[in-house]
Amino acid sequence: MAKTRHAPLDGPVWVRTYPVTFLHDVTQPPHDHAWHQLTFATRGHLEVITDQARHIVPADRAVWVPAGTQHAEVMRAPISMRSIYISRLSPAGPGRAASDQVRTIAVTPLLRELILHISRIGALDRREPEQARLVGVLLDQLAAARDVSLALPSPRDPRARRFAELITRDPGNDASIARLARKAGASLRTIERCFLRETGVAVGDWRRRVRLFHALRLLEDGASVTQVALDVGYASTSAFSQAFTRQFGRSPTGRPRAAGTH
Repeated sequence: MAKTRHAPLDGPVWVRTYPVTFLHDVTQPPHDHAWHQLTFATRGHLEVITDQARHIVPADRAVWVPAGTQHAEVMRAPISMRSIYISRLSPAGPGRAASDQVRTIAVTPLLRELILHISRIGALDRREPEQARLVGVLLDQLAAARDVSLALPSPRDPRARRFAELITRDPGNDASIARLARKAGASLRTIERCFLRETGVAVGDWRRRVRLFHALRLLEDGASVTQVALDVGYASTSAFSQAFTRQFGRSPTGRPRAAGTH
């Protein structure tokens, strides 16, 4: 299991940053960190994958990954990210910073500017009064941040996992669920039971989420609504637009509203 190197946990530095830009798609295999991680993409599309779920993180959101949580990352280029690592010895914790679970949050204008400002500084040392105050403001903002999870829960059954892989590999595939279930080595009834029991989501709804999450990425890449609707398996633009609006609270042509604005 890979780990990212950081300053010693018992040192005076409570926050470190890692800004990075990728011009091609990058996948990081499963790994974990000794520090809590907050990642915000100023542009591009990020996915964080754990054993429990695939977390979709578009450019108007950030993702919190607690220390010690094994996760993989898929970065869809072009993407510019700011990762902030927070020491476990800082006041960060479920009651102050975020959660002991992976969490996707809305990024308010204040939180956005705070992340960018801290990234420019590079590290926050608790011995410096101004930097110690910045740590406190950051943790307060994370504690108050609104959950906006776009999580796709993962089944555990091997047959259901094979079925899920068939769906995610080609979201626009118009094959029936029964046919894909057989291809995964199971009956339709078995797949339906597995998804309800292990994800809490009906298999048809799970497939719809995959298609809409994929559509979100295509739209962010600049594709037209009509083309995206066809690519993800919708027969009409109107049906796609209605489903997209129900899922994301905005139309496919609408820009994401900055959290905390009206």
